[in-house]
Amino acid sequence: MTDQYDLIVLGSGPGGYVAAIRAAQLGLKVAIVERENLGGICLNWGCIPTKALLRSAEIFHYMQHAKDYGLAAEKISADLTAVVARSRGVAKQLNQGVTHLMKKNKITVHMGEGKLTAPGKLEVNVEKGTEKLSAKHIIVATGARARDLPFAKADGERVWTYRHAMTPKEMPSKLLVIGSGAIGIEFASFYNDMGSEVTVVEMMDRIVPVEDADVSAFLEKALKKQGMTILTGAGVEKVDVTATGIKAAIKGKDGKVTTSDFSHVIVAVGIAPNTENIGLEALGIKAERGIIAIDDYGRTNVPGVWAIGDVTPGPWLAHKASHEGVIAAESIAKELGNKEVHPHAMDRGNIPGCTYCHPQIASVGLTEAKAKEAGFAVKAGTFPFIGNGKAIALGEAEGFIKTVFDAKTGELLGAHMIGAEVTELIQGYVVGKTLETTEVELMATVFPHPTLSEMMHESVLAAYGRAIHI
Repeated sequence: MTDQYDLIVLGSGPGGYVAAIRAAQLGLKVAIVERENLGGICLNWGCIPTKALLRSAEIFHYMQHAKDYGLAAEKISADLTAVVARSRGVAKQLNQGVTHLMKKNKITVHMGEGKLTAPGKLEVNVEKGTEKLSAKHIIVATGARARDLPFAKADGERVWTYRHAMTPKEMPSKLLVIGSGAIGIEFASFYNDMGSEVTVVEMMDRIVPVEDADVSAFLEKALKKQGMTILTGAGVEKVDVTATGIKAAIKGKDGKVTTSDFSHVIVAVGIAPNTENIGLEALGIKAERGIIAIDDYGRTNVPGVWAIGDVTPGPWLAHKASHEGVIAAESIAKELGNKEVHPHAMDRGNIPGCTYCHPQIASVGLTEAKAKEAGFAVKAGTFPFIGNGKAIALGEAEGFIKTVFDAKTGELLGAHMIGAEVTELIQGYVVGKTLETTEVELMATVFPHPTLSEMMHESVLAAYGRAIHI
């Protein structure tokens, strides 16, 4: 017997479960299929538990610098097992929260491997056999996994992906991180704060290469000051696992290859979409290198089949997946006759990015270089944390906020930040961009004092030669 639904969502990550909830809110009969954990990678092995780890590292860092705040803390130590246990507890709590939300919204959960077999048809391999499901619409939200390096296959012992790095059996004494994107830099920051000797290798000419060049330069200087070794324009040629660690052959900027010993290595060179063996080919769904082609509402080229999240073009971020989930769910409801819902197209230019290293990074929109490449006449302003009273009082006076405007229209093209709590501050600029703000409106906005957000105001003023506190 085939179970019938209005919508089946394949995958329960931050894209899938949000799509399912929004569709249920709109009155659709919804099922979700998940092979591992409700909440997907983000809640269980990604965004959230990593932030729990980083919070522990941050507290440890502050304890080590207690005297900077007129305090005394002696015999400080870190219990790695307890730190990891706290992180896993946070993940478990959120997983249970998603389970509750499925029940609350009357969404049927099918645990098992799902595969598209025909338009509107899906099979789920479960312990007792195969369940056959059908729906008017199906959303593919199967997410992604860490990309392997052919010469550095993860073994969970010495060669780690992010999953191994989140549940370490031991503290690395000397850690090599391959890749300086968000995942690589966050783990580099965590293990450095926890006491490991960390080396980061990045093949591009700067770390966090998707960020504004000024942010990259500031972060590299800050991480080196914290004791990290940063190698840019470099590549790992070979990794040999030994009884006591690994030997890595690293080709530097000058072309010379040197061999160094490390206790562990984290491979953080991007992600690969989970689109194999889910039936895309049989249905003729267009995809390139596993990335499914969609329109701005999540439709694939096959009617009734939609895709969201990390299986679609980037940026590959949890909040982007969730937003796509809402758009797709509302679009499906509209196609099924709901005249009260008005889905909007995804605007990738307004998707913020956040990296939770120390110091934090956050950005939205075009970098100064990209804005110039796009042909804009640019006005850019930068304001340093050292000019902000709240930052000084917090003991967090390192960092800056940079804004980029179209000189002709005053349109806010991008904002880029590095420093304490910038992952919280960035949303102010995201709202501004979404509302199509100009420099005039931002200058006329009253920012509360004393706050870090005052630097957002000063950065805008600086772009037009009006900054007050520098």
